[in-house]
Amino acid sequence: MEKMPNSEQHPPKVKIFGKTGSAPGYMIRDFLHRSDVPFEWIELASDEDARTKAGVESLRDARLPVCVFTDGTRIECPSIQQITEKLGWFRDPSRSEYDLAIYGAGPAGLSAAVYGASEGLSTIVVERLAVGGQAASSSKIENYLGFPSGISGAELAERAREQACRFGAELLIGREGVRGEFVPGRGIGYLADGTKIVARSTICATGVAYRRLDLPNESRFLGAGVYYGAGASEASLCTKTEDVFVVGGGNSAGQAAMHFARFARAVTIVVVEQSLVYMSQYLIDRILSTPNIKVLTSSAVTALEGDEILRSITITNYQTGEQQTFATRWLFVCIGGVPHTDWAEKVGIVRDESGYLVTGPDLLLNGLLPNNWPLDRHPYYLETNMPGVFAAGDVRHGSVKRCASAVGEGAMAVTFVHRYLASG
Repeated sequence: MEKMPNSEQHPPKVKIFGKTGSAPGYMIRDFLHRSDVPFEWIELASDEDARTKAGVESLRDARLPVCVFTDGTRIECPSIQQITEKLGWFRDPSRSEYDLAIYGAGPAGLSAAVYGASEGLSTIVVERLAVGGQAASSSKIENYLGFPSGISGAELAERAREQACRFGAELLIGREGVRGEFVPGRGIGYLADGTKIVARSTICATGVAYRRLDLPNESRFLGAGVYYGAGASEASLCTKTEDVFVVGGGNSAGQAAMHFARFARAVTIVVVEQSLVYMSQYLIDRILSTPNIKVLTSSAVTALEGDEILRSITITNYQTGEQQTFATRWLFVCIGGVPHTDWAEKVGIVRDESGYLVTGPDLLLNGLLPNNWPLDRHPYYLETNMPGVFAAGDVRHGSVKRCASAVGEGAMAVTFVHRYLASG
């Protein structure tokens, strides 16, 4: 039985009964961790455990995992929506129209929500997964202004959510936008469940989806040995007899390695570059001084093997051609992402060759405005080629991939929203 770190200070709101290598179990743990909800994971090691602890027939029972809440409510193999409903977070829009609709509740979206709502704009935020975006999965953010001892991504996100709600912003959690329509002065967002969001202005802060390794068996082991992002929810499930592998050379990979080093026997960082060139120096110094962390440079994971769960990985050195196979059930992939912007192409919003939303001066080509720009002014700095539709954070072309930068862009976008609304 494992308790998550925050459950030591706060009693768990949810007990999760499940088996090793359960993708649905990981999905639930990850969501609750990102949402800063204390929970307790009770691992079922045998069919007898499944019967006596979880009340199901065996470890293969489709009803696993089972979630039990503090009031005794039991939900078998729940969806994220069912969990949000039980936590009281699932709600519908209270207005037929808003001043500002924000898509994405990562640092940029939450910042925009705080500034928009606090400055009198009726504001709604739509988030398809958990509040905080990818930042919420970070075990510790140490280079964010004002937190000299660092702060976990989940805690920072929860503080921002509370702040935005206190100012009157509405948050729709676990709701995914599927398409948009934009006409002069109005944007209409359609959610997967049929809900329609109408707003006078829009900020897209949808961030990026984790980039995958594109290896055979990768999807098969998702949540069963292969994880995307820093994986802070999984660290306490590792043991001192196990080895963890982290792919990626950025700060998120470095923080993940430092976090897992407290729980695992050894942590190996695998980077395709010849050094940790994209990592902050303070993290490099800590990694090099941590005895149970090693770095494999000029290398990549090239094969995944296992049965129901991941059992081993193959790492290839690009310089020497040498291949090594390592036994592990923990592989965390932190190699950047791809933007959530398929919807933009369908409505004519300009994207760059990688899919990021192009804004402001970057829309000009040889000093000329895009052909489909309808106004006699230039687009505002964070405005797309669709008037009243802005982009902030990682989803934007040319953005700095840092939490503080995303927060700044979210606040800045609201300033331009005010200008846009005043000009209308």
